[in-house]
Amino acid sequence: MLQRRLTEIRIAGFGGQGVIFAAAVIGKAAAIFQGGYAAMTQSFGPEARGGSSSAQVILSTEPILYPYVAEADILVVMSQEACTRFAPQVKPGGILITEQELVRVDKIAPGERIYAVPATRIAETGEAEGVLGSPAIN
Repeated sequence: MLQRRLTEIRIAGFGGQGVIFAAAVIGKAAAIFQGGYAAMTQSFGPEARGGSSSAQVILSTEPILYPYVAEADILVVMSQEACTRFAPQVKPGGILITEQELVRVDKIAPGERIYAVPATRIAETGEAEGVLGSPAIN
């Protein structure tokens, strides 16, 4: 019998950075190309651009019973506010991906892996212009 494999991902930043789009792409890719299950929830402020925005993606080998992140295996933060709010919720040994130019990490949990991605710069100069979440998922 296969062991249930569950991956919890949270992506957070400001509205307009592609946070929701990135989560949707990850969920659809996992469901279509890996034949698994995916669930996504999203939260954002009333502003069209600039307000806080976050999305949670649960990937599993079996149907998903609870669609919210308890402890993130992977956390992608595109703003300092998102890092401050969600970084403490990364699982021990989890992955933290930050926007290199907008986020500074103060505390690193033991075993946590941190990667800084120049997503803003990539989005401004590449094909993904205007969608900052895209470089973080590529």
